Amino acid sequence: MMKKIIYVIIAGVLFSCQTQSENTDMQTENPFYQEWDTPYGVPPFDQIKDEHYMQAFEDGMQQQLDEVAAIASNQEEPTFKNTIEAFEKSGDLLTKVGGVFFNLSSANTNDSIQGISRVISPKLSAHNDNIFLNADFYARVKALFDQRDELDLTVEQAKLLDNYHTRFVRAGAALSLEEQGKMRELNEQLSSLSVQFGENVQKEDNKFEMLIENEADLDGLSDNIKKAAREAAQERGYNEGWLFTPHKPSMIPFITYSNNRTLRKQLKEGYIYRGDNDNELDNKELARKLANVRLEKANLLGYETWADYILAERMLDTPDKVYNLLDKVWPAALEAAKQERNSMVEMAFTLDHDVTDIKPWDWWYYAEKIKMEQYNLDENEIRPYLKVDNVINGTFTLANKLFGLTFEEQTNIPKYHPDVRTYTVKNEAGELIGIYLSDWFYRGSKRGGAWMNTFRDQSNMGGEKVIPIVTNVGNFTKPTGDTPSLLSQDEAGTLFHEFGHALHGLLSECTYPSISGTSTPRDFVEFPSQVMENWVFEPEMLELYAFHYETGEVMPIELVEKIKNAGKFNQGFATVEYMAAAYLDMAYHSITEPIEGDIDAFEKKAMDEIGLIDAIVPRYRTGYFRHAFGSPEGYSAGYYSYLNSEVMDADAFGAFKESGLFDKETANAYKEHILSKGGTRDAMEMYVNFRGREPKFEAILERRGFN
Repeated sequence: MMKKIIYVIIAGVLFSCQTQSENTDMQTENPFYQEWDTPYGVPPFDQIKDEHYMQAFEDGMQQQLDEVAAIASNQEEPTFKNTIEAFEKSGDLLTKVGGVFFNLSSANTNDSIQGISRVISPKLSAHNDNIFLNADFYARVKALFDQRDELDLTVEQAKLLDNYHTRFVRAGAALSLEEQGKMRELNEQLSSLSVQFGENVQKEDNKFEMLIENEADLDGLSDNIKKAAREAAQERGYNEGWLFTPHKPSMIPFITYSNNRTLRKQLKEGYIYRGDNDNELDNKELARKLANVRLEKANLLGYETWADYILAERMLDTPDKVYNLLDKVWPAALEAAKQERNSMVEMAFTLDHDVTDIKPWDWWYYAEKIKMEQYNLDENEIRPYLKVDNVINGTFTLANKLFGLTFEEQTNIPKYHPDVRTYTVKNEAGELIGIYLSDWFYRGSKRGGAWMNTFRDQSNMGGEKVIPIVTNVGNFTKPTGDTPSLLSQDEAGTLFHEFGHALHGLLSECTYPSISGTSTPRDFVEFPSQVMENWVFEPEMLELYAFHYETGEVMPIELVEKIKNAGKFNQGFATVEYMAAAYLDMAYHSITEPIEGDIDAFEKKAMDEIGLIDAIVPRYRTGYFRHAFGSPEGYSAGYYSYLNSEVMDADAFGAFKESGLFDKETANAYKEHILSKGGTRDAMEMYVNFRGREPKFEAILERRGFN
């Protein structure tokens, strides 16, 4: 029968329900329905149009539901192969389109993609419910789980079975039909609310501008900072002036070097009040709704709080264990931060007699002054040796020395933006193990921060070897004129950090894609990335990549020593700023009753309870806390994970310091027991297999200078 054509316009995007013949024609033209004959199967980005996504999503969901129905209705007794492995192989089309769409929605979005995201996110949430609330499918999985000890499964198969059984239970498969209906409703709300939260943050990022028209107001800024600001103004259509925005590559240099306190305040407040301006982009009400809906979902599943629900699947599996970790570090960190603040008050009085109280827009400025006075170290001394290309090559050199990897840049691999660089990755034997894409420069179509993701996960089901397609994305300042992109110390650490995630994906040697690569507990996944940061400013490592962008000279030993001596400088601030956000995350997700009243007051109360000083603002305030509120789960009740991972990374790097910075035996053990194993084993078991014992907590205190 001929289907009626219905057109719906959502956020400027045209979607339509077509006749079957029209659908067939569209599928013929849609790259997601074709085999990609591109090099290494990288998505043909130039052929993919925004209008291709919705149909591929819709058909991909239906295809997977058909596959699930076949598994669930199978009359044969359930086996690992016909149930678990069959599901692991399902959803090819959905995986294909999702792998492209969600990468680009973060790295190269537009109004059309954002409109699609608002539509498809609740649909995908419902799709997930349709699978994991399928009673017949759950019965087969439960039957296997109940007899798991008799199935002669491999370690990886046993972990996969346990994962799926847990996922069904946590999705609500054991609930009544009425309760399952409520669960579907709550999941749809979480999906829609989190999408809107993330969009608001990105719009806020791009909305605030501080245009300086009087050159005298640039006092204290270097020529490179001014040049970048002038180009930023021109890119936004200003013929005159210098533009600064809340994006960190723009904001941090300004609040570090500008002598104009009023303008430092203006820019810093533009950053810290994102999502908290009582306008159409305000995120406070969305955060409240997300926290309250999460509480309702947790209660429905039998948990007292959302944190209890989330942490049941983490290394630290209860809120008490998380607070125990935070509370071990917080007092020493806060005391260090107070001492740092007092030093700044003295410095401020010396330089500016009218400044008697340090504010958040003062900290970076006076910290830089103190660093110059105490260590004779200026960030501008370091940047010329951290040309972004050199730092990238440094990560490749490190990967080669540790794991024998080689990265070869290619020009024939498709890209989704001209800034992207593409590489083949080979192991020591010269075998291709993955494709690596890097996209490090800021643009307005990219969300803030830096991250790693995959367009395709590694797997080896049935002997069919699938190599991963891994991407790193960042927001570093672009080259300006004849000046290349020069990174700060923090930015160099960020690049190495995200590259650590990339190695976790590239060195995966697992059978099943859903537990390969970085598919580990949230409070373990940051460990492999944070380990890589340890090498950045080691003298032996600097000799390999830190070359002056003009002279080519290696970073002089005198500067290396100054960096080393200042290594524990300002660690009170860095730790408190981060941990305050971790406490705020836990405050939202440890509630036992819905949040009512003013959200700013809720945040203030949470910060007052830990004694946060006024001079420091949490790294993420509520309005732009995308880690906590930017996805249905994300890092909610999990932002502490970086600290938990640092306990391990500080201890693990000790193994390299003991054996040699590039010791192959240690590196091979790290690769064998951590990087190659993905999420196929218990996280602590993997760590102990590598280190021979559990991590020692004291290493993190020593590193930060708190002991």
